[in-house]
Amino acid sequence: MLTAILMQGAFQGSGRWAFYGLGFFVGLIAIIAFLTVVIRRVFRRGREEQSSPLEAAPRSDNESAFMTASMQGVIRKLREQEKELERLRREEKERAVQSEKLSEEVTRNMPAGLLVVNAMGIITSANPAAEQVLGMRGLAYRRYSEALGENSGLVALVAACLKQGTIYRREQVEHQTLQGEARLLGATVSPIRRGDKITGAICLLSDLTELAALQQQVQLKENLAALGELSAGIAHEFKNALATISGYAQMIRAENAPGETAEYAGLILEQSRNITQVVSEFLKYARPLEISHEQVALQPIVERVVAELHETFPEVEITAQGSFGAVAGEEGFLRQALLNLARNAVEAAIAAPGGGRVRVEGSIVGSAGAETQQISIVDNGPGIAAEALSKIFVPFYTTKARGSGLGLPVVQKIIVQHGGKVEARNRAGGGAEFIVTLPAARTAEETLE
Repeated sequence: MLTAILMQGAFQGSGRWAFYGLGFFVGLIAIIAFLTVVIRRVFRRGREEQSSPLEAAPRSDNESAFMTASMQGVIRKLREQEKELERLRREEKERAVQSEKLSEEVTRNMPAGLLVVNAMGIITSANPAAEQVLGMRGLAYRRYSEALGENSGLVALVAACLKQGTIYRREQVEHQTLQGEARLLGATVSPIRRGDKITGAICLLSDLTELAALQQQVQLKENLAALGELSAGIAHEFKNALATISGYAQMIRAENAPGETAEYAGLILEQSRNITQVVSEFLKYARPLEISHEQVALQPIVERVVAELHETFPEVEITAQGSFGAVAGEEGFLRQALLNLARNAVEAAIAAPGGGRVRVEGSIVGSAGAETQQISIVDNGPGIAAEALSKIFVPFYTTKARGSGLGLPVVQKIIVQHGGKVEARNRAGGGAEFIVTLPAARTAEETLE
C-alpha cells in the first residue's frame, strides 16, 4: 500500500514538472518572437533612413545609422559639386577655344599687316597681310632684322621700340622686297609691356606704294594744269615777237643787202624757226588736251608705228609681239606717244654692236573689271645714264645735241591724261626699257555694272 502511495505521489510530481517545462518553453518562444519583431522594425527604419537621409532625419537613439546617412549625403553633395565644377571647366575651355579661334580668324582676315616681335627680336606672329605687304613668306620664328633686311626702314622703328619703348604712329618707311621691289609702307609700332618691362613690339603695316603713285599722278596733273595756264600766254607773246623778227629778217634779205647782212638775216630766220618750233612743242606740252573716251584698238596703232619706223630706219630691226587690247582715249595722242617712245628707242639702238634691235611687247594684266594694258618698248642700246634716269621726264632736259627736251614730257603728259603712267629703267642685259601702263577699256556690260 505504501508502495502504491509512493508511486501515486511520484506520478503527480512528474506531471507538475512537465507543466512547468511546457510553460517555460512557451514563454521562451514568445520572447524570441518579440525580439524578432523589434529587430525587424529597427532594420526597416534604418533602410528607410538610408534611402532618404535628407527627408527624414534618423533618431538620436540610432547614432551609427545617423552617421552613415550623414556621410553618404556629404559624399553625394561633393560628387554633385565635382560634376558642376567639371561642367563649368569644360564650358570655360570651350569659350577659350572659341575665343582663340575668333582671334585667329580676325588676325588672319584683317586687311592690315600684323607683326608681333618678342623682346629677343624674334617674330612670334605674322598674318598673311603682313607677308603680302613685306613681300616674303615664312616670317614666324625668324629674327626681324634678318627677315626684313638691312634696307628696310621698319627695322629701325622696331629696334627703337624694343629698346626705348618709343611709339610710332602712321610713319612712312621704305622697304625693299627679296625680289628687289621698292615699296612705301605705312607703319604703326607700339611696345608690349608687362608692368615696367618691355616684352615685345606690335606692328601694324599697310602698303602705300600705289597710293603714293596715285598722289604723284594727281600732283602731276595739277602741275601740268597750272603750267599750261601760265605758259600759254607767255608762249603766245614769244610767237608774236618771233613773227616780227622773222618778218624784218625776210625784208632785209629781200632788199639784196651786202653779203654779211644777208648772211646775218638768214641766221636770224633759221634761229627764229628753231625757237618757233620749240615754242610750238612747249605749247603741246603745256596746253590742256582735249581727250575723248572712245575705245581705241592698240593693235593697229602699234603696227602702224612699227611700219613707219621700219621705213625710216631700215637698218634697225623692229618687232611687235604680245597682246594689245583696247583702251579709252584719243587715237591721235596715243599714236604720238608710242611713236615718240619707239623713235627714241630706235635712235638709241641704231649704233649698237651687231645691229640695233627694238621690241614692242604688249600684255594685259589684272583681274576682270580691273585690267590694265602694258606696253614695253625695249632696245639694245647703251641704256640711260644713272644721273639722267630721274630727269628724263623734266621739261627741257635733254641729252641730245639738237633736242628740245620736250619729247618725253609730252609723252608723259599724254599717258597721264589717259589715266596711266610711263616708267623708264635700264635692263640688266643692257639697253633701256620704257613701260606704258593704261587702264583697259571696259565693255558695255562692265560699265553698266
